[in-house]
Amino acid sequence: MGIKVHGHPLSPAVRRVLLCLAEKGLEYEFELIDLTVGQQKKEPFISLNPFGQVPAFEDGDLKLFESRAITKYISNAYAGKGTPLVFQDPKKMAIVGVWLEVESLRFDAAGQKLSFEILIKPLKGLKTDEAAVEALEGQLAAVLDVYEARLGESKYLGGGEYSLADLHHLPIISNLMKTKVKELFDARPRVSAWAADIQSRPAWQKVLSG
Repeated sequence: MGIKVHGHPLSPAVRRVLLCLAEKGLEYEFELIDLTVGQQKKEPFISLNPFGQVPAFEDGDLKLFESRAITKYISNAYAGKGTPLVFQDPKKMAIVGVWLEVESLRFDAAGQKLSFEILIKPLKGLKTDEAAVEALEGQLAAVLDVYEARLGESKYLGGGEYSLADLHHLPIISNLMKTKVKELFDARPRVSAWAADIQSRPAWQKVLSG
């Protein structure tokens, strides 16, 4: 039994895992979970992720959920395959670890909510909360100011090489580039160049093409 991903291909969290697999050049089986009928809240999926959210992941007898935990496992378990996304040097990896935390706790905290307000709510027939969008844009702008400074020191967030710290941003960046929030990226030259760089990666293009 090989690698199996359970999820929906448009979910940013699922795309994070698929991108990691693509960077590693790994084959996998994909099982579609229909979110429109709440399949993620029912058996057998709920046995894989008790929180009822995609993705869930299997590699042989190993079962995981939470996209960032899954990508960390893939990056370490298959370190010798494809693109190196983590590093053996503890100091180098510590820097990557800092930006992994920043992505999860600061960037995604604003970016994911903006994506939901602007892109997902209208699809569900719900009204976008413009006051919330304005506040979230302010939060994201503050994060991107820090990124602009950081990217003046190194090509990528974790250093001179693309890493898991950059990869984790891609699904939400891709969503935000379809909205007015793109202006926040465009207003910061280094952030804009970095975002364009990581979006152009063949592995991401493969994820987008399905």
